[in-house]
Amino acid sequence: MKHLLVAATVTAGVWLATPAWADSFFFSTGTPDGLLGTLSQPASTGNLETETADDFILTETTSIAQTTITGLIPSGTPLANIGNVEIEVYHVFPKDSNPPSGNVTSRVNSPADVEIDDATRDGSLGTLDFTASLLSPSFSVANTVVNGINKKPNSTTLGEGPATGEVVQITITFTPPILLPADHYFFRPEVLVTGGDFLYLSAPKPIVSPGTPFTGDLQAWIRNSDLAPDWLRIGTDIIGGTPLHTFNETFSLTGETVPQAGTPGRANCHGKSVSALAHQFGDLDAAASALGFSSVEALHATFKAFCE
Repeated sequence: MKHLLVAATVTAGVWLATPAWADSFFFSTGTPDGLLGTLSQPASTGNLETETADDFILTETTSIAQTTITGLIPSGTPLANIGNVEIEVYHVFPKDSNPPSGNVTSRVNSPADVEIDDATRDGSLGTLDFTASLLSPSFSVANTVVNGINKKPNSTTLGEGPATGEVVQITITFTPPILLPADHYFFRPEVLVTGGDFLYLSAPKPIVSPGTPFTGDLQAWIRNSDLAPDWLRIGTDIIGGTPLHTFNETFSLTGETVPQAGTPGRANCHGKSVSALAHQFGDLDAAASALGFSSVEALHATFKAFCE
């Protein structure tokens, strides 16, 4: 009996010292399918800002530390010409939005009018770091959408034809990580390439291995600054055709869940979140390190903004 009690005490101690229900998060749409490249880049001299967005779902509060995006740049473009990356996250319309303008056929299941401010990360502001790697020196897509982004009734342009270039994957680390509650979101990257366009590459829809399929996967949307705040469905509104083809975009997200975090807007949100982190990771120093924050202070600041 004495040995059993000692064993039980040791087992209980091990359980208490072990992070409870810590769960890593990973999501991916898979690899490029060669069907489409869509412009996604900031405004520059002579060029409109153009944004391509695709969706993902979080089932628990999640801290997203890293992402990858895959796109096509002109052949012979040095990787050093990739000058900046900006990431935005959107709710699904009608959150953060005004009533429909009537300039597009539908806003159902589109990104919202405006981004979630606390989730924006920009390399030029030091809130993300990125590195680019060459995946293939030559890759072709069957169609592109670059300039043909128009209000109805002129939205169905069929695309602008095939393109060939170099495939690059950009690995992005958020500083600090992006913290989001459970919900359905759209993910929008923009990439500045000196001397050329960044064409965000499509991924299989429905998602297949090695991607992460999920119920409720929506098609990708696009807009430029002439169309904003509205968005167009890339497949349904712009490409059209019979049979109709819809698209995903090639990206992944990596992070950690915080299942017992507080609820944004509630008075006890911050305290409950801190308690959940301490329970999950052992203490706040360990939580900051595991989630990718530079310090406990940065962790507190992000959760404070999350709770407000």
